[in-house]
Amino acid sequence: MKVAIINKSDSTGGAAVVSLRLAEALRRQGVDVSMLVAEKRSSLPFVHSAASRPALEFPFLAERLRIFFANGFNRETLFKIDTASDGLPLSRNPMVRDADAVMLNWVNQGLLSLKGVGKILALGKPVIWTMHDMWNFTGICHHAGLCDRYKDACGDCPLLGKRCSPGDLSNTVWNKKKRLYSQPGKLRFVAVSSWLAEKASESGLLGSLPVDVIPNAFPFPETPAAPRIADGRFRVVMGAARLDDPIKGLPLLAEATRVLVARYPEVASGMELVTFGGVRNPESLAGFAVAHRHLGPIKPEDVPSVYLDADSVVSSSLYETLPGTLVEGQAYGCIPVSFDRGGQRDIIDHLSTGFLARRDDNPARAAENLAEGLAWAASCNPQEIVGRMDAEARRRFSADAVADRYISLIESLRR
Repeated sequence: MKVAIINKSDSTGGAAVVSLRLAEALRRQGVDVSMLVAEKRSSLPFVHSAASRPALEFPFLAERLRIFFANGFNRETLFKIDTASDGLPLSRNPMVRDADAVMLNWVNQGLLSLKGVGKILALGKPVIWTMHDMWNFTGICHHAGLCDRYKDACGDCPLLGKRCSPGDLSNTVWNKKKRLYSQPGKLRFVAVSSWLAEKASESGLLGSLPVDVIPNAFPFPETPAAPRIADGRFRVVMGAARLDDPIKGLPLLAEATRVLVARYPEVASGMELVTFGGVRNPESLAGFAVAHRHLGPIKPEDVPSVYLDADSVVSSSLYETLPGTLVEGQAYGCIPVSFDRGGQRDIIDHLSTGFLARRDDNPARAAENLAEGLAWAASCNPQEIVGRMDAEARRRFSADAVADRYISLIESLRR
């Protein structure tokens, strides 16, 4: 069976990393996989550049210019919006034409237009579109936040500022997606978490269409991680590509450490917070009330050693589709603590394999709930929880398990 996977990159961004993992897992299962990307950073022979650099730049710039006009020349939202107005003619690519199935992942910023997706559908082969965020069922945004206009037909888009109106760019693109999804063809959507599938079911675009839930694949050590040897510190790790991205909720974590000092002084006095990732504003790391060590950006191959030296992994994100740091932490023996808003429920069984804190809209109460989760993790017996946590994580997120589910879906669509 031949499969073509299309993604913006083979290494830059979360969707790129998990798409490459999936391609490698499918190849181990005997599937002949080719990966088409706009940004090829690896030397892997099955990863191919979709076009030359000039050919890639034209649709990228054309789409950005259209967005720039439509949002009133607002640079702040220029890259929070994608319209798929322009893209490459990948339906003509031999790897796409020869494939038995095509898998679309993150294809924005000039890689594929909606019209281009329609031409791939017209080839008559199964097309599986894996959703890593909400873009497939909104007009133009990747995360709707508190906006629920995607449940109808978008319009009056907050990202368009003064240019918003009932028939604005978000509504126009929403209607284009509606026409695309109703076109004949074997198109199937996959959500990487139950939360994302639930949001899709509420939307005006995908509410009546089947959506499968298949998580991203994650690497696991060959043997289950053993609980860390205690050294007198309760070590908690948090990582992100950009730690001070507002979505990551770093101020809530800082407030949670202050709650720990006030309510759980024994936990706070023995706690060390370890963070890694990029930071644009160094002052964002100044508000922690417990011992803190920042490692800065680290290489992927160095991440396991950080987790192996920790007891718990925390995510204070306002919302996440499927927070990979929680799965990665579990793989190396870290007890996960996170807010229950997003795909975390697919990762954590509350009080069994981690702690799901209630994400209250009141920041003070949300911080209190997160602090309670950290105190719970500190009180756990790691000998009891780590084995159970590892077994569940491997069953749900190992690369082979995820590849098997995609193979079954492809085969069902080919019948």
